[in-house]
Amino acid sequence: MSVTPHVVPGQYREVSDANGRVYRVGETDRSLLGRPRAWMVWLPWIAMMGVSVYEYGYSSAEAVLEHAHGWTLTETFWIASIWAVFQAGVAFPAGRLRETGVLPARTAMLAGAVFSGLGFLALSHLSNPYVVIAGYSVLGGTGAGLVYATCINMVGKWYPDNKGARTGFVNGGFAYGTLPLIFVFNYWFHPSNYKMVLDLIALGMVLVVAFCGMFFRDPPKSWWPHDVDPLNRGVSEDARRVAKRLAKNPPAKGQFTPMEAIRTGQLPLMWFALVCIGGVSLFGINFQVPFAKSLGFGPLVAASSAGVLAVVNGVGRAIVGWLSDYLGRRQTLGLVLVVAGLAQFGVLWSGQAHNEPLFLIFAFLNGFGGGAFYPLFAALTPDYFGENNNAQNYGLVYSAKLVGGVGGGGVAAGVVAAWGYAGAYYLAGGIAFLSALITVFLRQPGAPRRSGDGSPVAEVGGRTPSPAEATT
Repeated sequence: MSVTPHVVPGQYREVSDANGRVYRVGETDRSLLGRPRAWMVWLPWIAMMGVSVYEYGYSSAEAVLEHAHGWTLTETFWIASIWAVFQAGVAFPAGRLRETGVLPARTAMLAGAVFSGLGFLALSHLSNPYVVIAGYSVLGGTGAGLVYATCINMVGKWYPDNKGARTGFVNGGFAYGTLPLIFVFNYWFHPSNYKMVLDLIALGMVLVVAFCGMFFRDPPKSWWPHDVDPLNRGVSEDARRVAKRLAKNPPAKGQFTPMEAIRTGQLPLMWFALVCIGGVSLFGINFQVPFAKSLGFGPLVAASSAGVLAVVNGVGRAIVGWLSDYLGRRQTLGLVLVVAGLAQFGVLWSGQAHNEPLFLIFAFLNGFGGGAFYPLFAALTPDYFGENNNAQNYGLVYSAKLVGGVGGGGVAAGVVAAWGYAGAYYLAGGIAFLSALITVFLRQPGAPRRSGDGSPVAEVGGRTPSPAEATT
């Protein structure tokens, strides 16, 4: 197959590889979007930064919130835990609605913007923890989840040829986007001004996410970039680079429905691995600042450790996404999870030694290992199960955060109360190593079984091609 750069608008051809997977080629990103597909990287990245304060800023604000609202530490972190449940739980139902056309990407983003803003208004103006859970955790979690899931899936759909680097870059915005607010929460956030600060955050969140979401649009099913040969028969330098990436992370052998993906056994394995490491990650995000303060470290070290965690968490996602394109997604994932396990012990030991520089170094490693796995799971899912149902399939994988969120927040607060920070960090390190071990058993599944002969129907510009064209 050769793909020419000159494309007649509206015409496309569907070709299949040896596994029977169909690729829709011929349509350019500009003909579909009216602009380069790079817009579907930059806009999701900005939107992810817009809602990042939910996950990566909460721990820096928790002391003031406890004082202002009269909450206990456990109440404060159960609010965060239930937020994580709804943020992750909305991914699969929203993905199903998106794939069936009921919930367009633009609508999902606008709804996410409104719900996210309402969540922060609830945190600002309500004190009853159960009412705050309804506003911040349920509405805010749903809103942030809609934004997160829509942004991540958007990138995977527009970049089926280069998912790792792009997904990692966009995913990184969900971490380091909150960096300025971490320092605001540690230095200029007080019971006297907390309402104003939270109200301004809510307003900014709505405006940023809604603006970005107005431009969102999904490509057609099975779309493939017109200038990239999906069968890897090109001879140019660019073609060789793409072929090298695809050799390490070959396209899925079919377009799996959620049930087909579950039956392979690989999706449940990915889900369990993410349960383990997701809980460890949220534990680090939620408790690193309180741990630093309990050691007597000043606000600069506490804020810096949280800032380092957020920045490295985000930048690390972009780096490992790019690295996984060349080393392989599964191999990179295993390496990241080992680092996450080692970082838990390092944060504990350096803290107990009251060694502030070493504490910040391990906060660096904790930030890297505690977030870099998210884009790897996000890219691994379409690598294994295809792009057409990725909103649902990754929604199922990401739902692991439902369990991990409870473990890394409310349950972890109970563990800290019962065993102290030492027991909690030892447990977190062991769970991270278990997650790394699980990745050894991940394998790309074979083509899904279909009823009948399962052969794809190829079309050229809306007509049925000749047999010669169909096999081109």
